[in-house]
Amino acid sequence: MSGIQNYSKTKKLGEGTYAVVYLGTQLSTSREVAIKEIKTEGFKDGLDMSAIREVKYLQELRHANIIELVDVFSDSRQNLNLVLEVLPSDLEKVLRDKNTFIGGVDIKRWLLMILRGVYHCHRNGILHRDLKPNNLLMDPSGNLKIADFGLARSLDQPTEKLTSNVVTRWYRAPELLFGARLYTAAVDVWAIGTIFAEMMLRTPYLPGSDDANQLAVTIQALGTPTEENWPGVSHLPLYNNLTVYPAPTRAELRRRFVAASEMALEAMEGMLIMNPSERWTCERALQSGYFLEEPIP
Repeated sequence: MSGIQNYSKTKKLGEGTYAVVYLGTQLSTSREVAIKEIKTEGFKDGLDMSAIREVKYLQELRHANIIELVDVFSDSRQNLNLVLEVLPSDLEKVLRDKNTFIGGVDIKRWLLMILRGVYHCHRNGILHRDLKPNNLLMDPSGNLKIADFGLARSLDQPTEKLTSNVVTRWYRAPELLFGARLYTAAVDVWAIGTIFAEMMLRTPYLPGSDDANQLAVTIQALGTPTEENWPGVSHLPLYNNLTVYPAPTRAELRRRFVAASEMALEAMEGMLIMNPSERWTCERALQSGYFLEEPIP
């Protein structure tokens, strides 16, 4: 752990309840960095658990498609400071910018980078649990990197009950919407599937207005799960009296995703299978024919 004397903070980039982010410089190299100062006041044990998780997992996960943790230090007020690489944009900003042309090859490159980064997490036993476009940061060359590991958890305790209130609502897998407390890396894959759909549509695919509406929006778009296609689903805490909607046909998906190839639709469908045990893994998605057809990323 180094110290504050190795860095200068040049300007404040943003502030949240638990952290302030500054643009800074690493004095020994003149490298521009982002310094995330975690506030310790207000936490009974002195430090927010999400900050500890973020440091732990970013130290373990070194990958081209995961934000780089450059350094960690504590300042004179005992605040923990995370020094991160500077990534000026994110996928949400790019998708919302109507002046930015996004081609099929861009979408394919970004999906490939997301899958590679998340596959690296899963291979190392880590579940991200908060994948969404504004946590997918971008460098000026369009390279995408996964950030914000504050909700990440180890996959090593499969019997430990987890909270289902994770993942921003629009990207939340059906098992979470049904209140499952035991879940797997499949929740991250669902989020990637919804982000892929959003990249193609340039608008959120399943934008629920609240938790109950999120479930309704999800089953209207993708069909109501049943015991036949998802054994055990009816025993989940929040599964009750659902309106039965059919799963969309490929022709219906074609009408919604007009520019998508058949391989693109197959990949999206694979990542958005309702039953988590049948949903594609990152490894399976990386082997999709979508990445082998033109345009090659």
